Amino acid sequence: MISIPAHTLNDGTRFPAIGLGTWPMDDAEAERAVAEALRLGYRLVDSATNYGNEAGVGLGVTRSGVPREDVVVTTKLPGRHHGYEETLASFEESRRRLGLEYVDLYLIHWPLPRVDKYVDSWRAMIKLREDGLVRSIGVSNFTAEHIERLEKETGVLPAVNQVELHPFFPQEELRAFHAAKGVLTESWSPLAPGSGLSDDPVVAGIAEAHGVTPGQVVLRWHTQLGAVPIPKSADPERQRANLDVFGFELDPAQLAAVSDRAHGRRGGDPEVHEEF
Repeated sequence: MISIPAHTLNDGTRFPAIGLGTWPMDDAEAERAVAEALRLGYRLVDSATNYGNEAGVGLGVTRSGVPREDVVVTTKLPGRHHGYEETLASFEESRRRLGLEYVDLYLIHWPLPRVDKYVDSWRAMIKLREDGLVRSIGVSNFTAEHIERLEKETGVLPAVNQVELHPFFPQEELRAFHAAKGVLTESWSPLAPGSGLSDDPVVAGIAEAHGVTPGQVVLRWHTQLGAVPIPKSADPERQRANLDVFGFELDPAQLAAVSDRAHGRRGGDPEVHEEF
């Protein structure tokens, strides 16, 4: 079984340096994929209300044989449930679907600035953490300005901001902001699937030099930047390869060359994107 390093979040909890994404798995696929991933050595699993697979993720955790306290389970608040009371109720629905007594990391999925209720939701999440129902609280797809507002109005910074991050969109400014604030960067779409990243000649050349796959190079790039990638895979061999990225290291020139692939985001802009 592969051993995974861990980060310490700003609330003192330990957070694995790589995890398993589950979008767009259904319940049945998520159950199988999560159970297998945990047996391989994964200890971080990412889900969301809007993924529609919380029940499968929870069953995968339960049936993996890995002690519950060793697994970091993440889920996310959907846009339609923004607001203080709405967030508390939505969390209980997520907890019921997961079949777990507590959630390790609870995130606001998108800020929805036009709706302007994310601070109310954040106050509810602070309560959930204080009540012991959530170990850590964070956000997803938030800008620096959104995070600064949370800090200004509540005094509490997110432990994590999960954002689109890959070599085509390396997010240098946001990562620097996170580092200054003590917020961990978590990477969704870390391999930019469908983008041709795995065929990029620079990435392929570095992979050949290290005797690894292009995907492993990209995931290693994330970990060396201090970001936590959550690649999605239901295939055990791919899961194993994605996890096995701590036995080699990119040198500074290689790290810079991968970062130099930048040409823009592929997902929604947090200032305007709305997902309910």
